[in-house]
Amino acid sequence: MANDNYVVVDIETKNSFFDVGAYDASKLDISVVGVYIAEDDKFICYEEHELDKLWPVLERATRIIGFNLIGFDYPVMQKSYHGKLSDLPTLDILYEFKKDHSFRIKLDSLAKDSLGVGKSGDGLQAIKFYEEGKIEELKNYCLDDVRITRDLFLLGRDSGELSYSDRGVKTPWKVNWKLKEENAGAGVLTLPF
Repeated sequence: MANDNYVVVDIETKNSFFDVGAYDASKLDISVVGVYIAEDDKFICYEEHELDKLWPVLERATRIIGFNLIGFDYPVMQKSYHGKLSDLPTLDILYEFKKDHSFRIKLDSLAKDSLGVGKSGDGLQAIKFYEEGKIEELKNYCLDDVRITRDLFLLGRDSGELSYSDRGVKTPWKVNWKLKEENAGAGVLTLPF
């Protein structure tokens, strides 16, 4: 997988849907963006004023990995990006899950069932960190989600399977996240927008 220069992305926002009066991610504002860059084996967290350093990282990636990128992260980030995020090669784990199932799943649930570990908190806690000026705690929380998302991706890519609970029963979820060059027809999502 040496040629798989993937980047895992997760964002945190300054505000909530309640604050903006609508369930519309494009109305939210970024506080931090956490990434894992496979090529460098490095975790980095960018604050809003550092986003110009993030875009080249995403543009060089063989694919961008995340959980709910399409429904949340990308709409929030798009306000700050000069191009179209939907043009970048993307693998959204939640989007893939919803294609295979008739329901949504939380990152925390998928991580607990697949990895045996859960998230360290929730998005509302991240907003509180931002409001209280606890930027290091905010970055740590964000990078914890990046780490969990990366680990889910790697497990799925390498084993071809994750697990989730369906009515209390641990259930396998078959995935195919190898690069197209390694396995024709798999790897990069074509976004619906």
